[in-house]
Amino acid sequence: MNKKRKAQRARHEALVEKKGKDVVMWIIVALIAFALVYMGITIYGMM
Repeated sequence: MNKKRKAQRARHEALVEKKGKDVVMWIIVALIAFALVYMGITIYGMM
């Protein structure tokens, strides 16, 4: 494998890794948001 191909492959792997981390972050944010909404609905229902 020549140097250009190795550099291109490394960039691609870094991009895939970054996208994967972004997806995980958005899943966690969505779960927290749903938990807050559920908690709000539950507390409102107790009143």
